[in-house]
Amino acid sequence: MIKGGKGAQRDPVIWPVTLPICGTENKSSQVDLSLNTNSSSYSSSCSSCSSSSPCYLLPSLISSAASSSPFENGVMLYMVYLSKEELQRFKQLLVDENPRPGSVQITWNQVKTARWGEVVHLLMECFPGRLAWDVTHDIFAKMNLTDLCLRVQMELNDILPSLEPANSNPREMPVNLEEGESDEMREYKLHMVDECSVTWSKTTWPGNHVDFFYQEIERHERFLPCLFLPRKPQGRQPKTVVLQGVAGIGKTTLAKKVMLEWAQNKFYPHKFWCAFYFHCREVAQVDEQSFSELIAQKWPGLRALMSKIMSKPDQLLLLFDGFEEVTWTLTDRPTDLSEDWSQKLSGSILLTSLLSKRMLPEATILICLRFTSRRKLKPFLQHPSFVTLTGFGMAERAKYFRTYFRNEREDEALSFVMGNSILFSMCQVPVVCWLVCSCLRRQMEEGADLTQAYPNATALFVQYLSSLFPTQTGRAPSNTHQEQLRGLCRLAADGMWGMKWVFDAKDLERAKLDETAVATFLHVNIFQRVEGDKDRYAFAFMSFQEFFAALLYVLCSPQSLRNFQVLDRVQVTRLTAYPGRKKNYLAQMGLFLFGLLNETCALAAEKSFRCKLTLGNRKKLLKFAALSQECGPPTPHHGVPQLLYCLHEIQEEAFVSQILNDCQKAALIISKIKDLQVSAFCLKHCKHLRCLELTVALTVTQVPTLHPDPLSLPAPPAKESSDHCFLWWQDFCSTFRTLENLEVLTVTNTFMETNSAKVFYAALRHPRCQLQKLIFRNMNPSMLNEDLLQLLIENRYLRHMEIQGTEVKCKTMEFLGTAFEYPQLWDTHVNEIASVFLPHSLEKCDLTVLSCKSLISSLKTNETLTHLTLAENALKDEGAKQLCSALQHSSCPLQRLVLSKCSLTSKCCQDIVSVLDKNKNLRSLDLSFNSLQDEGVTLLFKALKKPECVLQILELERCQFTSVCCQAMASMLLHNQSLRYLDVSGNDIEHRGSLLLQEAFQQRRCKPRAVL
Repeated sequence: MIKGGKGAQRDPVIWPVTLPICGTENKSSQVDLSLNTNSSSYSSSCSSCSSSSPCYLLPSLISSAASSSPFENGVMLYMVYLSKEELQRFKQLLVDENPRPGSVQITWNQVKTARWGEVVHLLMECFPGRLAWDVTHDIFAKMNLTDLCLRVQMELNDILPSLEPANSNPREMPVNLEEGESDEMREYKLHMVDECSVTWSKTTWPGNHVDFFYQEIERHERFLPCLFLPRKPQGRQPKTVVLQGVAGIGKTTLAKKVMLEWAQNKFYPHKFWCAFYFHCREVAQVDEQSFSELIAQKWPGLRALMSKIMSKPDQLLLLFDGFEEVTWTLTDRPTDLSEDWSQKLSGSILLTSLLSKRMLPEATILICLRFTSRRKLKPFLQHPSFVTLTGFGMAERAKYFRTYFRNEREDEALSFVMGNSILFSMCQVPVVCWLVCSCLRRQMEEGADLTQAYPNATALFVQYLSSLFPTQTGRAPSNTHQEQLRGLCRLAADGMWGMKWVFDAKDLERAKLDETAVATFLHVNIFQRVEGDKDRYAFAFMSFQEFFAALLYVLCSPQSLRNFQVLDRVQVTRLTAYPGRKKNYLAQMGLFLFGLLNETCALAAEKSFRCKLTLGNRKKLLKFAALSQECGPPTPHHGVPQLLYCLHEIQEEAFVSQILNDCQKAALIISKIKDLQVSAFCLKHCKHLRCLELTVALTVTQVPTLHPDPLSLPAPPAKESSDHCFLWWQDFCSTFRTLENLEVLTVTNTFMETNSAKVFYAALRHPRCQLQKLIFRNMNPSMLNEDLLQLLIENRYLRHMEIQGTEVKCKTMEFLGTAFEYPQLWDTHVNEIASVFLPHSLEKCDLTVLSCKSLISSLKTNETLTHLTLAENALKDEGAKQLCSALQHSSCPLQRLVLSKCSLTSKCCQDIVSVLDKNKNLRSLDLSFNSLQDEGVTLLFKALKKPECVLQILELERCQFTSVCCQAMASMLLHNQSLRYLDVSGNDIEHRGSLLLQEAFQQRRCKPRAVL
């Protein structure tokens, strides 16, 4: 089956943008975004931080359905480029701005403490519709910020078609709730300041670990003024914002920070919001209550303010947290919901009424949510904006280590953790960062070798949790100890499979945990009591439940090693499945399970927990967890298969080789450093891999050493991380020369720095690399360089190359043409390189006549190229003329030529006719989606009437011809005996033309396949 080179519609390529936050490097980004401006402010401190280094807060451009930050689709993001001084100047000019029809005058008290995001919000409210952009443009002009003026105009032009129209009447200014009964409100705010400040004064967690300390997550702090940033395209403020993330990442902390700043009149002060924080257990613990009663419980004085509070529902800011701690589900019956905030309702109906905006639709809602709760909650939300919290950045993790160790072997600890990218990524969660530091310090104080003590990340959790678990040193473990451990593990596993995080008396009874066991686990901080409920418990930290759930599947009876909990196929699949569109909440449990199946880790766990462990489930994993021969195609949500993370955690090469032995096709999207290390480790074991599709959305850079003197200052964490990353990249690329069966490599949406590209091409040039087909799709043009030329010259196995969706510049075409200037190639392996020197496909590569000159020149001497696709390039008639001149030689071996969507007209058809007359090798021609019209195709049909014509496939879809040329087409069909396939679909040949063609087909002896 021969496909026409029509070029299927592709999504536009969006190159990620490098936007480090306040001078820290973002290693997952790619191309720098900068503003060229006459102002010098862009090298000064920005309006949202105190750093003196350049600050770029915009996130990488992504096409995910869920926002990764509050900046996603935000309007006027360029405001962040203003320095603090410029932002103050902007606010002064904004206050001085004369009122315009439909606008409201802004006062200095409203903007005095406002940050850039809050200024944007205020602009949208007081200058509705396009007025906000007009005012911003005028102020930038007054400040002589020319480039920012251009940015304003560009954004306005982009969103204007869907921008909400301005109201014809000026909007009323909100009423300050502090006016009138301000004493009660002031008391409530003071109460919230006291309550929320406790979060930042804690020095111990969990229990009385004196070495624990709290460190703010700077990235989350910068989210605060942008949480309710108006969004494109309507320019509206989101009324429902969801803070999502893993357990312990800082969702509750950020929500309490919102409450604290609101109470201090710092959070969107111009809104005059009245804010309330609700934990879902407050809603659930009473059988029935009204929303007004729920508010009145927050502070005694609020009851007197109730009528005023509820009279302005648009000034309500409601924060909801703790969805994971309630057992009932939201109601999905609309008839049960209520609009009446004074009506007594059950917890489920009250919460659903609020979240779905049936009750108080004007209110603004902020929700804290784990990924595990998103699926069941999202259907009830109205136009939610999702913000993913990612915890500590790289620099913050390094800072935490330095603060914890206080220069006592901090480099050794940090280097060890950075060397295990999975463990280092776990440290994004602040509590895990402390846990890791605590364990490392203990081992280093004992003089242990960290690499031997911790063969994987799981081993570190073994040490920490076994230190909490109650055991009596020097004595054999009692039956009670064994029963408590097994009961704890069973409770954890049942909860994980059933997505249950809070346990009641019935759950404890099923797990055979009595009051003594529960009291013990509470005492050692493995359990914690759910606040407000004496009979309900949860694991002190989510990772504890995940670990003990995994431990269940390696525990065995002391009497018999064969008596253990066996995994089935469904469970293995769930543990190792792709995350998909929703995060796989079992991923960490699966990681711990594979880690515990590492022999060294299992021995340490057996000794530490004083129990018998078995590796019996390894056979089940070998049976069920092997990758299928064809992995599914990658998507933005399918990066690296979860199974590869698990295999990296087990760290046993023989086992990994058995699992991956039959893998023949794989697709990887490498967007994080840990993706690279895991892929580099696992790919070398795919001995039968034939096809690999690769997307590298990670910038791999080799950072030069700034301090060559060993006595000088240590390298910064970014440098060390970059070195690790570059080594893993070298390891990853080395698989191209070790995988003897790898035939096809497809690289898509990828940009590589110069050094990383050299490593990539060097691996493909290696004599042992037997790659036969190389495909580039949507690549950065810089990848098509001299290194690619050397690859084409030196690789003796490469037979096929495609370049699609990538701009091919004139210099690149010269490189491709240069390959023909090496006569030694023709003498040594001409029979092995069918079409390597000129790519089989240069589809949609922005080729022009100028850039094609080298290619056309090379065609005159080429004796091997059989297929050439130049679809979706603006060659025009002049380019086609030059191309045809090279193809007219009888010795030209070309058999398939695709020129669809090349901006051709009827003027080029005479040149194509000359090729058909003189070139007897050409069998297939695609001219679809060109304006050849009746005049041009008539010339083609006349040429095809000649008995010596050998063309077998002709594609003329949507070439803008009519029934006028159908007589010539019918005549051609009667005389031509070589044509086997004809596509004339999408042309206006009308009924008369169809009849002529049908008659011609009926009379023809050899009937071709026709598409009309």
